[in-house]
Amino acid sequence: MPRKAFTAEGAVSVGPYSHAVETGNLLYLSGQTPIDAAIGKLVEGDISAQTKQCFVNLFAVLKAAGLGPDDVIKVNVFLTDMANFGAMNEVYKTQFSEPYPARTTIGVAALPLNAQVEIEMIAQKG
Repeated sequence: MPRKAFTAEGAVSVGPYSHAVETGNLLYLSGQTPIDAAIGKLVEGDISAQTKQCFVNLFAVLKAAGLGPDDVIKVNVFLTDMANFGAMNEVYKTQFSEPYPARTTIGVAALPLNAQVEIEMIAQKG
């Protein structure tokens, strides 16, 4: 089955990958770090600011595919410091409505560009 890729304005790739790939009725979104596309650099600020920027980027990708936050079924969050879990969670809960998507949060040693957070999602069409 061929891949159908989506690219979104306002989302930056830091490697050779698509912002999202559709297969069947599922859309797999690549992880987004908190890069501000307007300046091409990580957004300044704490984990809350970085988490918000990740969602700005991810929702731009969803929009390019004709979807929105309510179509998200699974989220994976990667944090370089699990002490930031609570602050990330405060931002996260404002991005979706109940019932929330399934989620996994993983502590990692490092992320591209020294980001504190990276988020990826899976969404379903229809």
